[in-house]
Amino acid sequence: VIKSRINPYFKDKGLTLSELTPKHIQDYYLYSLNVEKVSANTVIHRHANIRKALQYALKLGLIDFNPADRVERPKKNKYVATTYNEKELENLFSVVKGKRIEFAVTLGAFYGLRRSEIVGIKWDAIDFERKTFTIKHTVTEVMLDGKVTMIDKERPKTKSSHRTLPLVKPFEELLLRMKAEQETNRRVCGSAYCRKYLDYIYVDELGERIKPNYITQHFSIVIKNNGLKKIRFHDLRHPYVKHTTKIFSLRLMDFQAQAILMLGEKLAELVSFIGEDKAEALSVHSAKKAIFMSATSIENVLDFVCDLDALIGIYQHPVDQQLGQLGGQRVRIENR
Repeated sequence: VIKSRINPYFKDKGLTLSELTPKHIQDYYLYSLNVEKVSANTVIHRHANIRKALQYALKLGLIDFNPADRVERPKKNKYVATTYNEKELENLFSVVKGKRIEFAVTLGAFYGLRRSEIVGIKWDAIDFERKTFTIKHTVTEVMLDGKVTMIDKERPKTKSSHRTLPLVKPFEELLLRMKAEQETNRRVCGSAYCRKYLDYIYVDELGERIKPNYITQHFSIVIKNNGLKKIRFHDLRHPYVKHTTKIFSLRLMDFQAQAILMLGEKLAELVSFIGEDKAEALSVHSAKKAIFMSATSIENVLDFVCDLDALIGIYQHPVDQQLGQLGGQRVRIENR
């Protein structure tokens, strides 16, 4: 931007550093807005570059003051996201069905995932047995020394971004279909198939990992070619879309009900092995109460189910193995 937009303007004016005034800079901002037709946000970014350069000149004693400090910046435009209603969202799902972009749209609309999180999902993050998947890896696209570079991180954008989500039926079916397609592509392509990204889910027919920018660019193409209302891919993450998607809400409720039902079955099975008194002594009931009384996550419920499975297994073992193993399980439950 500095070389292609800012420098040429001031060079044509024939100005030296000492001759630069706040009015010259203000005129440049007006030129950018009215002639180049850029947004106020773009001018604000250019202002930051200009001010930083002049601040360095001030530090070196080349100028007596920073003229950029006396310029009025344009007010930043507040972006208002465009969203889809339920009918428009269903239409979008229909349009992308079977296309490479379907994976990204499903995760963006159903779960509100970022591009980096979508591209970064690996097969080991999917738990088909417990019907969950975990967001723990990201892939971002950055420009370094004029070249596009992929940055892999074993952590999401923030701590709260590391999360476990329910594997709703449509997404599970899509994953199984993609897994079968990848296995077929590996057999067909043979040595031409890329082996570098075998642990990643979002790859093309030759096994190359999909880039984050592909999602943005191709989503716009799909929207335009099918006459759909224009929105950004990022707008699929908007809370309005996520919370008003009735299909997702109903499937999520169904998943929660299954988890709680599973918990009840495991508790009953444990009691049948050791009796009500012993189960209570093991703090099973207090743990159960804590789960139902608190706004716990699905992940916690499923973790507790696994603990119960372990306890049931203990009581199926010989008596001489029970004491040591049981003590460890009791500590795990009571510490929850």
